[in-house]
Amino acid sequence: MSETRTSTGQAFRATLKRDLLIAYKRKNDVVNPFMFFLIVATLFPIGITPEPERLGEIAAGVLWIAALLASLLAMDSLYRADYEDGSLEQLLLSSHPLYFMVLAKNIAHWLVSGLPVVLVSPLIAYMLNLPPESYLILFVTLLLGTPILSLLGSIGVALTVGLGSRGLILAVITLPMSVPILIAGTLTVQQTLNGASLLGYLAIMGAMLLAAISLAPLASAAALRISVN
Repeated sequence: MSETRTSTGQAFRATLKRDLLIAYKRKNDVVNPFMFFLIVATLFPIGITPEPERLGEIAAGVLWIAALLASLLAMDSLYRADYEDGSLEQLLLSSHPLYFMVLAKNIAHWLVSGLPVVLVSPLIAYMLNLPPESYLILFVTLLLGTPILSLLGSIGVALTVGLGSRGLILAVITLPMSVPILIAGTLTVQQTLNGASLLGYLAIMGAMLLAAISLAPLASAAALRISVN
């Protein structure tokens, strides 16, 4: 039993390391979602209003919508290369639990595409005139929420991995699942402006993250078996 656990742990780490190395070599997969997030967030003041007070009111929603769209843009590359070179089939045939292999790929994907968005969010919040007392909460909510977006998007990608053109279908599948976390994240940041307690909101987001970690890789693994076989 211990040898099996050790072997699975090694496979998990190897999958995580492999995907990070591939992402490092394919820098477009890292840069494109990050630049898309910056472009969407910076265009909102031009399209709506440059007034600081108005921008401060909508900044939380703008940043969360930009993060969601950036996550959706990055999703397409999650299993695409593995499907095209045949390594995804080898992953499905592996003796290790597919749950851990999918989870490793999701973690690597979030580290590459989601974490940079989280790190730069306070700077964009400053640009959008979000009140300073909301910066930390915005950072925490995105730190909790963007992994959920990646995990939920993984399900949609797994279902459509065998399709040639899947952009619209992926959006239709993923966006409805992402709405609750979008609402929860935006409301949590907004509550800092009202002086309300944030423990309940953060607890809800934490529960969403735990549920996504527990269930989303299982759903993605099942979807991959259906799509590839």
